[in-house]
Amino acid sequence: MFSQVENIKHKTTGSNGQGCSLDERSRIQVLKAMGIQPWFSKYAAIQSGEKIQQAAEALAVESSSVSNNISELNWQQLQQTISACQLCELHTSRTQTVFGMGNPAADLMIITEAPDKEEDRIGEPFVGPSGQLLDAMLKAINLNRENIFITNVIKCTPPDDRKPHVSEIVCCDSYLQRQIELVQPKLILALGRIAAHHLLVTKETLGVLREKSHSYNGIPLVVSYHPDYLIRKPIEKRKSWQDLLQVKSILKKS
Repeated sequence: MFSQVENIKHKTTGSNGQGCSLDERSRIQVLKAMGIQPWFSKYAAIQSGEKIQQAAEALAVESSSVSNNISELNWQQLQQTISACQLCELHTSRTQTVFGMGNPAADLMIITEAPDKEEDRIGEPFVGPSGQLLDAMLKAINLNRENIFITNVIKCTPPDDRKPHVSEIVCCDSYLQRQIELVQPKLILALGRIAAHHLLVTKETLGVLREKSHSYNGIPLVVSYHPDYLIRKPIEKRKSWQDLLQVKSILKKS
């Protein structure tokens, strides 16, 4: 795999070693060589017109043996790999990566979209008002951060707290998959549209997704609103409470 990516890298760099834009064929070759072709196909199908040029170029430059062995990393190795990751341009603006927090053998795994500026500064997910609301939500069903695991679809904060680009999600996807494999949760709670769309490979609205039963690789999955959204629209907390009761019921049966 390394030689494949190196060949593409050579073809897509100038004499001064600086990267140049990859055409569509080269992008696909890079992603295939890095073993993430299925994720390219997935997002090409559901994200109309959005390119993953950034991901392909970064992957070509950052081709390392570790990238090919993420599925073999243990918890500590995965943390170290993520903390040093430079697969997309977000590494140039982050303070630190946000790996996640909580019990690495939790029954419940909460996945949301991306760290914000404060989470980037502290290095933990869900701090500030959204974190306080999440803690209250968990307490309502007799849970706390110590007995769940919380992480993000991507591990670095995007500039100006913008939404993650598809390319960034692609680069982080193998990290998230490995986290799920290591935690082996009995239930996943996807908070917010981006997390739900990513895990379920869909563009249906959050309102529609909330009312359906889902699974991710055989793991039951519940979709609900992000705490930030609930702060802006507190009337939706009633629906969020219904989702929490569903979480409690599934965990009780598991």
